Amino acid sequence: MTYPNRADGPGSGDVPEARDGSDVGRGSAVLADFAEYLRFEKGRSAHTIRAYSGDVRGLISFAGARGAAISEIDLGLLRAWLAEHTRRGAARTTVARQVSSAKTFCAWAVREGLLANDPSTRLQAPRAHRTLPAVLTAEQAAAAVSAVSSAHNGDSTTEDNLGPIALRDRAILELLYGSGIRVGELCGLDLDDVDSGRRVLRVIGKGDKQRTVPFGIPADHALQTWLSHGRPRLATDASGAALLLGVRGGRLNQRTARTVVASAVAAIDGPQMGPHGLRHSAATHLLEGGADLRVVQELLGHSSLATTQLYTHVSVERLRAAHRQAHPRA
Repeated sequence: MTYPNRADGPGSGDVPEARDGSDVGRGSAVLADFAEYLRFEKGRSAHTIRAYSGDVRGLISFAGARGAAISEIDLGLLRAWLAEHTRRGAARTTVARQVSSAKTFCAWAVREGLLANDPSTRLQAPRAHRTLPAVLTAEQAAAAVSAVSSAHNGDSTTEDNLGPIALRDRAILELLYGSGIRVGELCGLDLDDVDSGRRVLRVIGKGDKQRTVPFGIPADHALQTWLSHGRPRLATDASGAALLLGVRGGRLNQRTARTVVASAVAAIDGPQMGPHGLRHSAATHLLEGGADLRVVQELLGHSSLATTQLYTHVSVERLRAAHRQAHPRA
């Protein structure tokens, strides 16, 4: 890629460059190409692309303010950039992400000829303080599903009296908890992603990786009821193949799904949580029920087993809490 000496069009001044002018106009072009690399070659999500691009924009600005061109970014400058964020009170998780952004950018910059060598190979991310996620009990999860129906129709939970939104919301709760998929994966499901005969979903996860995820009988029942009695009443020409729909017939958006989950859990006085809390709950209950850790890793779509191991800590902490509460000599 050849980068112009002067940027064309609006936005060329978004990234301050080196004082000597050697990088004038290159920053915006570099960021645009880096974003394309993340999107098309790495398959990163829109959220990750925004976060990494923002981090790299800040890094280039930091270098420019110190008279350094992009080609002059070295280990000392990277460490100074991270130290500045730490001094300003950035969370460990934020700094860890910035390290990841810097490593990804520097490796790409070497490949593109923007850097002679990769200064980030010796960069280490701080260990994040991992907070154990809140999870529901199995009884609370069942109560949350029932709360969705009651919220839409008083005390009645019979299917004949439920409107399409109630049927959809129950399917949302059942699928999120019954399969442990992410909310983005849920909203992205199409009709042909459901294999009712085998009770599995075809899910496109992070990095556009496809996996097959099973779901249980309650989720299947809720899904079939939604497809038979709910979806046809909301579907329009704009619905396309989307499995779950909004009130106007378009594909269900993540904000609506989060509201549905938060409202259902609040109705049972459960811990404050959204769809990811149901994912945590599903993973924890799988492990407590004896599922193999690597099986749970595959079901959740985790690229690293270390991420899945968090749920073993959740399970142990739940056992400790029960012990403290129930044992006379705890």
